[in-house]
Amino acid sequence: MNGKVVIITGGSSGIGKALAAEFGMRGSKVMITGRNGYNLEKAVNELLAKGVDAIGFRGDVGIEDDNRRMAEEAVERFGTIDVLVNNAGISMRALFEEADLDIVRKVMDTNFFGTVYATKHCLPEIIRNRGSIIGVSSIAGFRGLPGRTGYSASKFALNGFLEALRLELVPKGTHVLTACPGFTSTNIRIRALTKDGATQGASPREETNMMSAEECAHYIYAATVKRKRTLVLTTQGKLTVFMNKWLPGLVDRAVFNFMSKEPNSPF
Repeated sequence: MNGKVVIITGGSSGIGKALAAEFGMRGSKVMITGRNGYNLEKAVNELLAKGVDAIGFRGDVGIEDDNRRMAEEAVERFGTIDVLVNNAGISMRALFEEADLDIVRKVMDTNFFGTVYATKHCLPEIIRNRGSIIGVSSIAGFRGLPGRTGYSASKFALNGFLEALRLELVPKGTHVLTACPGFTSTNIRIRALTKDGATQGASPREETNMMSAEECAHYIYAATVKRKRTLVLTTQGKLTVFMNKWLPGLVDRAVFNFMSKEPNSPF
């Protein structure tokens, strides 16, 4: 990845920022995106302090024109695009019957359409370079999670999009990776939307027991270099995907019981 140009959406915190450091410390030129200007500038300054050739782009992945401008600015600044990491994402925590449908729409706009838009506008350069498109999905893209209907739907849609795109790009030598972290210590649960659209404000899980964002980024970087098609992380995540294929009824009960033990569970 030395000298490659890498765009990472949602790169001002969590897995995105860790990925920017991982790629950047190995010689990549990095553009990170985010909606919050303060957090974006802070993240870029942290990367620059580490010697990373990094710039920021303020925009919303859920808006197509922002993605067009993002791709144009990356090409103007660095000359091309080799890798796109579709990392930007939001979650939710509410029963579907109680949730405002605008929440589901917002989650889909960011997690699914954000990837569609960014990929569409970066694709010509990536194809030209036989580069890589990475989608940061989730175990929720293989196994629906109660209280996360919109989030699960967005990740199932993302997995299907990436799989179909991978096949279309086989003749062009372009790599597509679906990366599915298990529970990882980030701020996604803190910023998760509740039934009325407010942010949750606190994680319902013990974050210190989870895989770190930096460890997750290391695995995704390695999978990109090896041009793997799928990456499923954590022992719990791998077991869930495996068991869901062969014993789905058992996993239904196990997942419900596991999620229902969360503090202030909605069900």
